[in-house]
Amino acid sequence: MMTVPDKIANRIREGLKRFQPIILNNKAKDINESDTVLLIRDMLSEILGFDKYNDITTEHEIHGTYCDIALKIETKLTLLIEVKAIGITLKKEHVRQAVDYAAHQGLQWVVLTNGIIWKIFKVTLANSVQQILVGEINLLEAKSKSQEDIEKIFVLTKEAISKCSLDEFFNQKQATDKFIIGNLICADTILYAIRKELKLIFPDIKVQMDEIKSVLLNEVIKRELLEGEDSENAQKKIKRVYNRRDRVSNSNSTTPVETGITNNVSTPSSENPTV
Repeated sequence: MMTVPDKIANRIREGLKRFQPIILNNKAKDINESDTVLLIRDMLSEILGFDKYNDITTEHEIHGTYCDIALKIETKLTLLIEVKAIGITLKKEHVRQAVDYAAHQGLQWVVLTNGIIWKIFKVTLANSVQQILVGEINLLEAKSKSQEDIEKIFVLTKEAISKCSLDEFFNQKQATDKFIIGNLICADTILYAIRKELKLIFPDIKVQMDEIKSVLLNEVIKRELLEGEDSENAQKKIKRVYNRRDRVSNSNSTTPVETGITNNVSTPSSENPTV
């Protein structure tokens, strides 16, 4: 995570202490969406450092309607916030309208919040408009003395967003994404490395890579990591990287290097030396 300057960390700590009782009180009163927007505007100003009069607007028109909150930094539209009433349980479909707004404006970042939970989404425009949940913050559970919680909140501050903190945060999340790691483990290069280590432990036993892969798929890795849209996106990302590597390798070699796809996991293959 990023280093949080002391001045900003102190502002976040003091903001949490001030607003957590207010959030609890408003939750008990079950305030409506309009009042939740007012609460969020105050938190954006006092915790996250946005100027209430210059950086925050509820009058940003998109497609003939207005988004709940738009954030601007130096007059440049930076982030859209979709607000639901404080008592509403946030669902993925709640953010679709804001994502469509963001795509129309060429924005990459959207936040969905009810004042308690803040969900951070990255908007991608590859083949279709998609949203990727990058992070989630619960302001009622955040502890003012927890450095980890301060760092999570910091990525949404004006100071951090000005320095592309959300992109850095996204890249960090991608590097440790469970779907990426789950599919990467099934790549032939990793299977070969596991087989090599098994050979050291059991020198008299010959284990095939297919056997190792079968154990990983059926007994080690959760199936949810290898199925569904998130897994498919991870597979595509891994394949793109491996293909780029192989193109570079081929351009530097007179011997072509083949890159294939193994079974249904769609993970890139590599040359498999004999153990």
